[in-house]
Parts: sequence; C-alpha cells; structure tokens
Amino acid sequence: MSKGQTTAERRKRRHRRRIQIVILYSAIALGLAWFFELQATTTMIFVRHAERALEPADDPGLSEAGRRRVAELTRQLVEADVVAGVDAIYSTPFRRTLETAQPLATALDLEVNQYDPDDNEAVLETILKSHKGKIILVVGHSNTVPTLIADLGASKKVPPIGHSEYDNIYIVSIPWFGKTKTIRLRYGEPYDPRTDDVKAPSMPAIEKPESETT
Repeated sequence: MSKGQTTAERRKRRHRRRIQIVILYSAIALGLAWFFELQATTTMIFVRHAERALEPADDPGLSEAGRRRVAELTRQLVEADVVAGVDAIYSTPFRRTLETAQPLATALDLEVNQYDPDDNEAVLETILKSHKGKIILVVGHSNTVPTLIADLGASKKVPPIGHSEYDNIYIVSIPWFGKTKTIRLRYGEPYDPRTDDVKAPSMPAIEKPESETT
C-alpha cells in the first residue's frame, strides 16, 4: 500500500515538474517576444510636399504637377511594407502638405496627424514614443526635412533642398541597437537644378509670417 502511494506521489511530482517547466519556457518565450517587439527597428520616411499652386499666396494647395507627384508617392508607399504598409502619417498643417499626405492616408484608412513645423523635438518624441517599431511617413518642407533628419541623430549632411526640388524620399532606419542610417531615393518627375536659377518668393507660414517654411 505504501509502495503504491509512493509511486503515485512520484508520478504527481513528475507531472508538477513538467507543468512548471512548460510554464517557465512559456514565460521565457513571451518575455523574449515582448523584448524584441519593444526593441524593433523604427523606420521614418520623410518627404517634402509636392509642387504647390501659385494661389492663394497665403496657403496654396497643390498644382496639377503636384497632384501627379502625389499619385506616384501613394503608389510607392501604399505597400511599402509587404505585410501592412505605412503605419502612421504626420503632416504640417498647411494645405500643400496635407494634400500630399491625404491620398496615402485615405488608401490605408489612416488619420493624418498634424504637427508644428517649428517644433522638431515635440513631433520626433511623439513618433518615437507612439510608433516604436513601425513605419511612419512625415511630410514637411524644404527647410524642415533636413533638420528633422539631423535632429533624429541621423545624417547631418542632407544637402539643402532646392526651391523646385520635390522628388526626394529620405528613409531613416532607427534600430534598437546600432547606428541610425539614412537612405535617399527619388520618385516622380526628376528634379532639374536649372529650374532654381530663378526663384519665386518663399511662401510664409500661416500663423507665423516670419517663418520661411517652403
């Protein structure tokens, strides 16, 4: 009788031990999955708004050439990730930037988040905190895109964007460990530097007339 009880107790101990091992390994697997998800690479895509119309002078939308460029941008980015595409979109509150961002947002059923072009720190902090490990499109201006990239700790050697230069796509990869990298691609109608020989006046910002946002 006592021998039977001893055998039964051993079986129970072995069973409990197997359950404990399964629980331990499951906890380790979940912990590793959580860790690597938390530390995943964040990818930020920066573009300047597409070609703007001449009127109204205070807050122009896009020209016909700009709308063609936006159609190509949308085609390029709608399936940027083979799994899910762009996860979030940010734009300054001007018509030309919002009209650049909206077609992709509509295609992906996303909201366009507006940010202050004069506060790089705020928008970058928000993006990195809210969209870690995701793909984010940021639509800015000729004089804000290079500074946003530099303030990320990425390349500080982004060349000045010409007045008529609209075809840059900057892809910044921010890994959980290692160096932040910047890649520049081009899309749509190619930029011709000769078109910058004669420059139109810079467009002022809506709320801050002293701004040179273009």
